[in-house]
Amino acid sequence: MICPTSSLPPSVVHFARFACLAGLALLAAAPGASAGDASAAPNPLLVESPLPFHYPQFDLIKEEHFAPAYEQGMAEELQEVAAIAANPAAPTFENTIVALERSGQLLDRVDGIFSNLNGTVTTPGLQQIEKAMAPKLAAQRDAIRLNPALFARIEALYAVRDTLGLDPESQRLLWRYRQDFIRAGARLSDADKTRLKALNAELASLQTAFSQNVLKETNASALLVDTREELDGLGEAQIAAAAGAAKDAGHDGKFLLRLMNTSGQPPLASLTHRAVRERLLAASLDRGSRGGEFDNRANVARLARLRAERAALLGYPSHAAYILEDQTAGTVDAVNGILAQLAPPAVANARREAADIQAVIDAEKGGFTVAASDWAIYSEKVRTARYAFDEAQLKPYFELNHVLIDGVFYAAGRLYGLTFKERHDLPVYEPSVRVFDVFDRDGSPLALFLVDYYARPSKRGGAWMNAYVSQSGLLGTKPVVANHLNIPAPPAGEPTLLTFDEVTTAFHEFGHALHGMFSAVKYPRFSGTAVPRDFVEFPSQVNEMWATWPEVLAHYAKHYQTGAPLPADLLAKVLAAEKFNQGFTTTEYLAASLLDQAWHQLPADAVPGADGVIAFEAAALHRAGVDFAAVPPRYRSTYFSHVFSGGYSAGYYSYIWAEVLDADSVEWFKQHGGLTRENGDRFRATLLSRGGSADALALFRDFTGGAPYIEPLLKRRGLDQPAAQP
Repeated sequence: MICPTSSLPPSVVHFARFACLAGLALLAAAPGASAGDASAAPNPLLVESPLPFHYPQFDLIKEEHFAPAYEQGMAEELQEVAAIAANPAAPTFENTIVALERSGQLLDRVDGIFSNLNGTVTTPGLQQIEKAMAPKLAAQRDAIRLNPALFARIEALYAVRDTLGLDPESQRLLWRYRQDFIRAGARLSDADKTRLKALNAELASLQTAFSQNVLKETNASALLVDTREELDGLGEAQIAAAAGAAKDAGHDGKFLLRLMNTSGQPPLASLTHRAVRERLLAASLDRGSRGGEFDNRANVARLARLRAERAALLGYPSHAAYILEDQTAGTVDAVNGILAQLAPPAVANARREAADIQAVIDAEKGGFTVAASDWAIYSEKVRTARYAFDEAQLKPYFELNHVLIDGVFYAAGRLYGLTFKERHDLPVYEPSVRVFDVFDRDGSPLALFLVDYYARPSKRGGAWMNAYVSQSGLLGTKPVVANHLNIPAPPAGEPTLLTFDEVTTAFHEFGHALHGMFSAVKYPRFSGTAVPRDFVEFPSQVNEMWATWPEVLAHYAKHYQTGAPLPADLLAKVLAAEKFNQGFTTTEYLAASLLDQAWHQLPADAVPGADGVIAFEAAALHRAGVDFAAVPPRYRSTYFSHVFSGGYSAGYYSYIWAEVLDADSVEWFKQHGGLTRENGDRFRATLLSRGGSADALALFRDFTGGAPYIEPLLKRRGLDQPAAQP
């Protein structure tokens, strides 16, 4: 996942970042520091960093620097925009559109650092700043986008666009600004603009509250286990980590299993005690819906209602219709069509998989029917029996540093000619973060890359990429990008051994990083990952293919103790098992995507209240045919951060939509020789370097030479021939 809004223009990026990340922060203030201390010393946020590529001065930035920097940044941007709108000279592309691209650079810098880091090392103080700033930033956006004089200048330019002699990127920028302003309400009456401003302010506050509730309850809901025996099945390192977490939480002698933000939890694949598995999954599924201060049901209902009201005000039948108009999908019908096409075969395959699991349970005389809490551990037994391997056999070959240096970086070197060198002279916001110089194919500096892979209580769940600095020819900036995962940290002195899923995630997120690093556009609005949401996951999913490409896999998959390569027979089993459990994987994803659409295709008067949230969710899953209790949605509504506090509202379908493009592109690579510089250079030139400077599907066609088709995706997921019902 990424927060692609990091590449929007300075005049709008900060608002979109809040919508996308909704819950990120920075270093705690130094002990004893106060607002007075901050005012006495220079505020490092108010000046461009002197470090390479304007890399943030993490060692100097303190919590109390943010509020005054935000206020100054907002004031400066409003002054800059007011000057553009009131310019007595006739509007030109330079004095209006390019001027807007240059505006707001201080606010962009402040918010870029705050919002990107608030998700990695948040504090109560930073969460308070976020709450205070969210509605102010929404109001700032409205002050710009709803300025009639500014919009009049944009309209005047658009009316004579064919006479301006603009290059294609500049033509697209003018079109994009006009679209952005219209979609933000620039054509509304004054009364409707007033209502829109109120809606935007409340939505910003609600999204922040939702995000903070998710993080707080995820930490508060960690499962406390009394005895070591109840953790039977976990490895020694996992048990030691659970003991350490319990001690840190004041429960010395017990064990604490921290939750991830998904419905499923990693320990479910190993825990032999069914009662503990049931408690762990229940703690996960019930988050945000059991009452108390972190209950998110009211936030879900209110967010859905206000989004629907805003869409109606802007002339759309639903929030989904509003969002999808600006994506490659285009319409609600298009998204509903692909989800409806995929759901029946996915659920049929999941039911077949459940029957296979039940056979194992019955053979063991378990005496119970497979439930969601049983799926992970028993599907692993099915896999072990069918393919004669399990995850425990793989992990010793997936040591973190080997995966990163000899896998992720190696593939980028072979494809694109990149080289990497770790540096230790730049400050980091957390000790485990690593920084790398990235050198281009000709040896010139290309980017700085931060790696933040370990989970911690102050970090939001999931995996994502963000840009601290985005590439722009206009501003003369080069990329500073980061990848974030949530890998459990091993006990001190132990190696970090990854699951195969974590390996794939590392390759995925680096695909986003490449999209940011290779950006070669003029305007910030189009930099890197500033593309439609249902296109942004496409390049990253393509990069996953190199995780199992034989040459790459052989280079990094080596035993962390002996250096022995992953045995050929084990590799063959891994590759043969790639379609294993795809019924489950696809169904849990589709269930979440369908929930997202169900909420956001409602008109305002049909949105249930807080007490009806859970019933609505159940009815929506039943109506879509994915209400299979053994496979809960990947995210339930009350902790679905992607859509209720992030930038994926009505857009969670994007992963499967992008996977259609990805599967086509993987086939193209395979047909043209795979891991070669020629192929990498083509992908870079036709797509990765272009950002949002051209139509997304046109870029796809430029690369592959044709239109996308769904068959490779169906084949990949084993959905080309739906499984029979058990």
